[in-house]
Amino acid sequence: MDIKQLQTFLTASDTLSFTQTAQLLDYAQSTITAQIKSLEEELGVVLFERLGKRITLTEEGKRLQQYAQKMLDLDMEMKKAMLNEQEQAVLKIGAQESQCVYRLPSILQQFQKSHPQVKIIFKPVHTTEIAKDLLQSGHLDVAFITDIYRETPMLHRERLLQEQLVFVTAPTDDNFGKVVFSSQQLINETLLLTESGCSYRNQLEIQLQQEGTLPYQMIEFASIEAIKQCVMAGLGISFLPKMVVEKELENHRLKELTTSMNLADIFTDIAWHKNKHISPYLADFIEIAMKSYKKF
Repeated sequence: MDIKQLQTFLTASDTLSFTQTAQLLDYAQSTITAQIKSLEEELGVVLFERLGKRITLTEEGKRLQQYAQKMLDLDMEMKKAMLNEQEQAVLKIGAQESQCVYRLPSILQQFQKSHPQVKIIFKPVHTTEIAKDLLQSGHLDVAFITDIYRETPMLHRERLLQEQLVFVTAPTDDNFGKVVFSSQQLINETLLLTESGCSYRNQLEIQLQQEGTLPYQMIEFASIEAIKQCVMAGLGISFLPKMVVEKELENHRLKELTTSMNLADIFTDIAWHKNKHISPYLADFIEIAMKSYKKF
């Protein structure tokens, strides 16, 4: 049984005329007769008594009338709920703080012009593993992964760009001057770092551990802006994506340090689960993001 059959039955039970039912529903009368017969066969009961050209509801037909109306009402309620869900759509995005602050605002501005009804939720994603887990569990729709490249068979990924990572210090700090420095020179320095678990911090720590050269002091911050302010105040040096310090470097409020350290390449990819249903608004967001990243 399907909704069309129930609609036909209810209309016929109201008009008590297959001819009039056919006219109201814009069907051939033979279609009405076939639908009612199919419904009777499926339920194993007679729904209408045929008395010449007239029809009347049987007791079974009267019982079905109540249930059929409830099913049609529920069908209508479901469709309305789905429409409301589309109007109140939510886009869940994962990204590192640096991406959220310095790259995504312009992308979101473009996106919301076309989809003002979509609510956007951000979740922190520091590494490939975190992104993979959140995308596979459905807690994220799409993620910007900033990390060294790792295989993720369950994810569809598109390369956006390779990140530039730099050491920066206060412009008055002459400890390094213009000399290319090595990890050994970090031993007597204070290193100001992002939160533990951040992909590029992980790679720096791995390199330092391999070389057995840990800085004199490592201070962890929850905010990139706090790190920059402390570096400019001469409290230490930091290792950050170049995009977050470009203005300070141009204004000579920070100084870039050249290093001989061989650090792993960090890339930013956009990713989603390979079996993810791509709604129209999600497809638009991905397209806007990919075009925008080409300009960075």
